[in-house]
Amino acid sequence: MTPFTRRAAFVRLGGFLAVALGAGGWELASVDQAPACILTPETITGVNYLPGEPLRRSIAEGKPGAALVLRTFVVDASTCRPIKSAAVDVWQADAMGLYSHDESSFLRGIQRTNGDGLALFHTIYPGWYAGRTAHIHVKVHVGGNVVHTGHLYFPDSVTDAVYRRAPYSSHPGRDTRNATDAYYRANGGRSSRMSITRNRAGVYVARITMGVRRG
Repeated sequence: MTPFTRRAAFVRLGGFLAVALGAGGWELASVDQAPACILTPETITGVNYLPGEPLRRSIAEGKPGAALVLRTFVVDASTCRPIKSAAVDVWQADAMGLYSHDESSFLRGIQRTNGDGLALFHTIYPGWYAGRTAHIHVKVHVGGNVVHTGHLYFPDSVTDAVYRRAPYSSHPGRDTRNATDAYYRANGGRSSRMSITRNRAGVYVARITMGVRRG
């Protein structure tokens, strides 16, 4: 395992915290702290990366699972200002813990950031596979260069609630949580853990801000 790659990135964290309401419900708890830039290490690319993924916002391709809106923000680490037109490249496992390969293209895609640094994806909550906690892989490209490689993580309490329901419940026996995931522990997983809310339609909304250096 290679614990660090090219550099340490900065992550700007917003003031959000998901709290349990019972029966799998979630709402925003007020934190109201000023955003701060903190150091967080990168991690390895990981499994099943395919260069040249399609440019699209909706990536589920009909795969069943809990609906998830992924809101990724990209900022300049030196100024915390949004970076426009960065390419955010994501890929993930389906509810059974399986990835798409060359012959298919589900649950992977690229979006470019807008003027607020936001790249948004419509997907599903990722499933688990042996030895890994729930996560989404990400690369950020600026000016044709890869400036960040990481994994995006979820609060265990939210993952537990999701995995109790179909179709995830047909893949029981989750063997790894955040604290026991080797990459989460070694590569700053806490700083890459997303804030999660659940809207009135029952859709999970995950948010994270990634600070990068332009090159």
